[in-house]
Amino acid sequence: MIYDNIRQGFFLDRPNRFIAHIEIDSRMEICHVKNTGRCRELLTHRAPVLVRENVSPTRKTKYDLISVYKGQRLINIDSSAPNKVFAEWLQNGGLFQNITLLKPEQHFGGSRFDFYVEGDNRKAFMEVKGVTLEDNGVVRFPDAPTQRGVRHLNELAACVKAGFEAYAVFIVQMKDVFYFEPNWATHRAFGEALRKAAGQGVRVLALDCQVTENSIAAGNSVEVRITDK
Repeated sequence: MIYDNIRQGFFLDRPNRFIAHIEIDSRMEICHVKNTGRCRELLTHRAPVLVRENVSPTRKTKYDLISVYKGQRLINIDSSAPNKVFAEWLQNGGLFQNITLLKPEQHFGGSRFDFYVEGDNRKAFMEVKGVTLEDNGVVRFPDAPTQRGVRHLNELAACVKAGFEAYAVFIVQMKDVFYFEPNWATHRAFGEALRKAAGQGVRVLALDCQVTENSIAAGNSVEVRITDK
């Protein structure tokens, strides 16, 4: 996934979930935040950020916040990126040798999953989550309670019961991490739902990403640990 018109700046503050104040060329600008998560450990005062300039008469803001440096680590926080990154990875041979159908936003039961895939005589539903929370090389999801996420895991288990394959996929929007685990401290119910779903046949995958100033692409598999804490 490639971005154009990338500019460098500094994060100043975040008045609400949707916008941030940033500094570019020594002036303050309003920027759209493409991630409704908390990101508190990332969006600190004067953290170096990368934004996409997008001038349009239909937009209220001129910039989109794409990524942020946490020390030397560049972390993509664009919540629209994980699905695109995963779709590219699938189409390049991840999980399936020959995909015959790839449908985004597919309903099953009471949920709408990110992807439905057919290929290699298999049928699968897949839900993709972006991971931006990192602590000493350990990455976790979610960074805020998500009842919607719990419901998705329960419905994925129902997909397995109905005869489909089902995947919970965590796209780690950074490189060089040790392992992924549920964020037990923030939302224990999500961790319990993930562990239960895995026990019922839902496949849990985590992939890290190669992140540059103007791109993000799926990289290597990351170890998944779902042990209770």
